Amino acid sequence: MISHSFQSPSSLTWFSIQQAAYLSSVDMASVSGPTQTAPVPASPLQRGIVKMVLSGCAIIVRGQPRGGPPPERQINLSNIRAGAIARRAAQGQPDTKDIPDEPWAFQAREFLRKKLIGKEVCFTVEIKTAIGREYGMVYLGKDTTGENIAESLVNEGLATVRREGIRGNNPEQARLCELEDQSKASKKGMWSEGGGTHTIRDLKYTIENPRNFVDSLHQKPINAIIEHVRDGSVVRALLLPDYYLVTVMLSGVKCPTFKREADGTETPEPFAAEAKFFTESRLLQRDVQIILESCHNQIILGTILHPNGNITELLLKEGFARCVDWSMAVYTQGPEKLRAAERSAKERKVRIWKDYVAPTANLDQKDRQFVAKVMQVVNADALVVKLNSGEYKTIHLSSIRPPRNEGEEKNKDKDKRFRPLYDIPYMFEAREFLRKKLIGKKVNVTVDYIRAATSPGEGTPAFSERTCATVTIGGINIAEALVSKGLATVIRYRQDDDQRSSHYDELLAAEARAIKNGKGLHSKKEVPIHRVADISGETQKAKQFLPFLQRAGRSEAVVEYVFSGSRLKLYMPKETCLITFLLAGIECPRSSRNTPGGMQMAEPFSDEAMLFTKELVLQREVEVEVESMDKAGNFIGWLHIEGVNLSVALVENALSKVHFTAERSAYYKALVSAEEGCRQKKEKIWANYVEKPVEEVVHVSEEKERVANYRPVYVTEITDTLHFYAQDVETGGQLENLMETMRAEIAAHPPVEGSYSARRGDYCLAKFADGEWYRARVEKVESPAKVHVFYIDYGNREVVSSTRLAAMPPAFSTRTLPVQATEYTFAFIQVPQDDDARADVVDCVVRDIQNSQCLLNVEYSGATCPHVTIQFGDTKDDVGLGLVKEGLVMVDVRKEKHLQKMVTEYLNSQESAKSARLNIWRYGDFRADDADEFGYRR
Repeated sequence: MISHSFQSPSSLTWFSIQQAAYLSSVDMASVSGPTQTAPVPASPLQRGIVKMVLSGCAIIVRGQPRGGPPPERQINLSNIRAGAIARRAAQGQPDTKDIPDEPWAFQAREFLRKKLIGKEVCFTVEIKTAIGREYGMVYLGKDTTGENIAESLVNEGLATVRREGIRGNNPEQARLCELEDQSKASKKGMWSEGGGTHTIRDLKYTIENPRNFVDSLHQKPINAIIEHVRDGSVVRALLLPDYYLVTVMLSGVKCPTFKREADGTETPEPFAAEAKFFTESRLLQRDVQIILESCHNQIILGTILHPNGNITELLLKEGFARCVDWSMAVYTQGPEKLRAAERSAKERKVRIWKDYVAPTANLDQKDRQFVAKVMQVVNADALVVKLNSGEYKTIHLSSIRPPRNEGEEKNKDKDKRFRPLYDIPYMFEAREFLRKKLIGKKVNVTVDYIRAATSPGEGTPAFSERTCATVTIGGINIAEALVSKGLATVIRYRQDDDQRSSHYDELLAAEARAIKNGKGLHSKKEVPIHRVADISGETQKAKQFLPFLQRAGRSEAVVEYVFSGSRLKLYMPKETCLITFLLAGIECPRSSRNTPGGMQMAEPFSDEAMLFTKELVLQREVEVEVESMDKAGNFIGWLHIEGVNLSVALVENALSKVHFTAERSAYYKALVSAEEGCRQKKEKIWANYVEKPVEEVVHVSEEKERVANYRPVYVTEITDTLHFYAQDVETGGQLENLMETMRAEIAAHPPVEGSYSARRGDYCLAKFADGEWYRARVEKVESPAKVHVFYIDYGNREVVSSTRLAAMPPAFSTRTLPVQATEYTFAFIQVPQDDDARADVVDCVVRDIQNSQCLLNVEYSGATCPHVTIQFGDTKDDVGLGLVKEGLVMVDVRKEKHLQKMVTEYLNSQESAKSARLNIWRYGDFRADDADEFGYRR
């Protein structure tokens, strides 16, 4: 025999306490009619839903809810007695003791629980005592034809008949006596020889370490009975089959609660009673499964699963609960469903969300979600983006905080040149991560909230209004990626603060991973230090750097700031310094500036020039050629980005004029040609240009005719931008002789492997994949294992190890034989911007002319290389014209009169391709729409 008793004073059941609470706090008149204080005859038949089984002979019946939790009443079964359930000792009364369960009391309660919970019953009240206790008969169903509950208990041997009060003329009492005799004869229940007790143990007092107990279950569902509902999100459950009694708080949510006042009374928060009834009506004394997920400060967190659904999600969906960040992390089924359920309740403004206003409620849909191009990374949590409308907007990444220095203010006092980007640990790494991943790319922006402007406070600066959003590219949440690398932290909010990222849970999970793996800010290693020398305006330091930068040829740099169209601040990563850089060869409109004589007004188109430069190079990786230095310590030279010379680009866009100092540079012809075209069109700075009058004595010459001087070339390489490299056939023999001589000498005197130290801009010998040596130029040195080389005689590029490089003997230098691969591009055509369409064009050209001999004629010069027409060597057909006829490219309309015949022929072929809906024209003339997303840019 084992007793059905609790293991400690506080672990006894709550049945008697619950019973007293219900009877004292609920107005029963609406269910039972007028209250009487003396025994009365049987009342008319009444109905209700069984909410709870207190013991084998007492149940609580509730009515129908109308505008809130329904009234309840306790019904005790007449004429029978079941074993008494355990009672807890009264608090504050040391003389009282715990009373354990009587034998078969638990089985009797379980018998009624499984039969009645949630079912409709009808009952009659036969006696009502002076203290309000009601005794009667209970039937399962809507009338007395249903199962008599008292008879069923007696028949199963789970209750005895009170024979002392039997009246001989009462057939119902006689029936109970008969059933009891039959049960005794059959030795059922308490009349059997075995014992009928259970031991229920309170987990809080039985297990020393609840966390170990929870972990031992490995988050597997375990069967349980919900014994009590404290509020909508906290229940008392009996775990089976070991009969542990445990208090469980639902993971990830919190319902309104009942606040206990000083006088012992409880004050419900709004919707607390409704949330409690919602949980009670679905779970109380039901068989469920519980996943015990964590133990936090002795509070056990779990998820309750009922065959009809997950109560956690239902509470959220109906507006009875809100999500809780601190316990959301342990919710095994993931936070997505919980957030979605809460979001549904907010949108419908139900119950606790009846006054809810969404953070972006006053924004139009087009302002909530949009695609934009990233133009600048302000710091580790803010971006400047360009909308399709051309407007610029600053976006802050939601719910994250960039690296910060706790002693930042102190540092500012000590060092007036405190630079957060380089002096705050991991700020530079965070900025670089965003810059490399986002600059110039299109991203998807979803506005989460708008943080209102704040005025300055004691020790806190003022903040302007900030638009906070989730930014994604290629399906990757940038904020989450930043946090996962330990380059930012997640902001913690008050529970009622709804202004947070729509992916807040993913951010918390990413931060947890970063902390676990010790990444970035969470690393125990020494923080990275960036010693960056700012030599802007430092004339003496600049003089020391100048010879080195001049000898280096093209140097890598990152544009940190744009002062004007032609004045920039550059970060030189190899030299770890900041310099001010002026574009050579051009005269750009000046922006407004303060001078000793007062404010100097901006020149026309200065803002447009600065904006053009910003869009093209700000925070991009560029290459610079330093030529000289001015007296203020600013370097002067040429800046290249992806093959574009910024000086030439400004002139081409009529935002700058050619300066006379460009005459001695290699880019003078390109600059003059670009300026001439803009002058003729009278664009922007040339809008008011008036040509100098021509003297009358000038001789009238005939209109310049197009010169068709085709020469044979051998096409060796075609790039992804449809530029190609070609060798002159006339010098092909010289190249072959040089190669034979060079390889013979290398075979006789092999270079020492690894002896050559590659430097950017140097000419050298490189061993190609075929095992042969070729002349090359070093374009970039990432490391000894990754050296970018350009094969000067063939036009192709490769990344090789320095062990495959050797110094170029003088006998084979470019002085002996000039570079043989010359870069060209097709005249009169525009390549589509769409990647797939451009790839089709390149594939077609590669198939037709690569590694073949063709005829080439230079038509006009370009910014980076000559524009040419090229013909097949055998058929003499124009390759570019063929591309136009097939609808693979568009026509670049030239204004020169001597080219109009060719342009007309190209345009006629383009119209034929459009009419036939070939390739890029298959959906009509897409150029009628300016939007980039409709295919190709004009």
